[in-house]
Amino acid sequence: MFGYYVELALRSLRRSRALTALMIVAVALGIGASMTTLTVWHVLSGDPLPGRSGKVFMPRLDPRDKEGYDPTEELPTQVTWIDGMNLLHAHRAHRQALMVAGAAPVQSDDLGVDPFIVPARYTTTDFFPMFDVPFRYGQGWSVADDEARARVAVIGADLNDRLFYGENSVGRTLHVDGVDLRIVGVLRPWRAVPHFYDLNTGNYSVGEEVFVPLGTARTAKLKRNGGIECWGPGSADEDGMETATCVWLQFWVQLDDAASVASYRAFLDGYAREQVTLGRFERPARIDLPNVMQYLDEQRVVPGDVRLQVWLAFGFFVVCLVNTVGLMLAKFMRRAGEVGVRRALGASRRSVFAQLLTEAAMIGVAGGLAGLCVALAGLALVRLQPGATAQLAHLDFAMLGTTFVVSVVATLVAGLIPAWRTCRIAPALQLKS
Repeated sequence: MFGYYVELALRSLRRSRALTALMIVAVALGIGASMTTLTVWHVLSGDPLPGRSGKVFMPRLDPRDKEGYDPTEELPTQVTWIDGMNLLHAHRAHRQALMVAGAAPVQSDDLGVDPFIVPARYTTTDFFPMFDVPFRYGQGWSVADDEARARVAVIGADLNDRLFYGENSVGRTLHVDGVDLRIVGVLRPWRAVPHFYDLNTGNYSVGEEVFVPLGTARTAKLKRNGGIECWGPGSADEDGMETATCVWLQFWVQLDDAASVASYRAFLDGYAREQVTLGRFERPARIDLPNVMQYLDEQRVVPGDVRLQVWLAFGFFVVCLVNTVGLMLAKFMRRAGEVGVRRALGASRRSVFAQLLTEAAMIGVAGGLAGLCVALAGLALVRLQPGATAQLAHLDFAMLGTTFVVSVVATLVAGLIPAWRTCRIAPALQLKS
C-alpha cells in the first residue's frame, strides 16, 4: 500500500511543479540555516571526553590572601606549585595530572630549516591515559621519568610529519630550545574540543605538539604559557615559580565511582583546613570538585552569540514551516475534487490522510537533501572566518542524520493540518460540483 501512496504522491508533485519547488526551497532554507548554526553549537558544546567526562574532576582550592576577599567569588581554576605537588604526591585519585602550557621552539635536524615554535604541554604521565590520548607509535613516559626529570618527550602527529615525514620517530632526538629530548611516543591526530584541561590558553585552542615531563620543563627552563594570578608583596619571576604565591598550574584527577569522589572531596577539604591551620591559606577553607562538563558550564565556554544564532535560525525555520503549511494547504485543497471521487469510490479518510502525509514526507526528503547542500555551503562559509572555532565547523554523521530526521518530521507536522482539512471535505459536495 505504501508503494501505491508513493506513486500517487509523485504524480501529484509532478503536476504542480512550481508549488512543489516552492515548498522544497522553503524547507531547504529553514533546514540549511538551522543545521548550520546547530552544527556549530554541537561542535563547540560537545563532550570532550565522551563517556568519561563524569569521571574526570578539577580539584579547586583558595590559597589567596585576605585582600579583596569575597565569599561569593569563584575559586581559582589553577593551583600553586606547592599545592599541586602536595596533591599529586598524595596519590588519592586513580589518575592525576599536574600541567601547564608552554611554547616550544623546535629545531629540525635539517640545518637548512629555520626553527619554529609549536604549542607545548608540560605535564605528568597520567595525562595520556586519563584523557584517552591515542598513540600511533610508542607510549608516554613513566612515573620514574617524572620523578627523575628525564629528558624525554611525546610529540604530536603534525610535528612528526613535519620533522620525520610520518615515520616511527621513537628513540630519535627532538631539539627544543637548545635542549635535546628523546622521543618516547608519537600521537595520532588528537585535539580536545573544547580545550577543557586549560582554558587559559583559549577555549578552543589548537592541540599541543610537544609534551614534556613537568619537572623536566622546569629544570630545562622551557618557556611557559598561560594564565597566572599572584598576590602578596613582590612579583615572581620564572626562576622562583616553585615558591611563588601564584596559581599557574592546572590539576585534574580521575575518580571512577561515587565512593572515590566522596573520599577525595573529604581529603581535599581536610587538606584545605590543614593549610589554613598552618597559616598558608589566609581565607576560610573552601573547595570545589566539578567534573569536566560542570566546569565547562560554569565557565560558559560556548560563546553567547552562537546560542543566539541557533535560536534565530530555528525561528527562521518556523517561519519557513508556516509558509510550507500555507503552500501545502493550497496544494491539497486544489485536489478536493480528486479526494471527493476517491472517497465516493470507497477510500477511507485514514487512507487519504496517509497518502497526503506520504506526499508531505517526500517533500521533506527532497527538502532535507537540498537543505544538506545549503548547510554544507553555510559551514564552508563559516570556515572562511578567522578564529580557532571556525575551523571546527564540520558536519559529522550524527548531524547528517539529524538533518534528514528533522526535515521529514517537520514536514510531516506541517502536513497534518492541510491533510486533515482536505480529508474533512464532504464527498457529496465535490461530486455535485
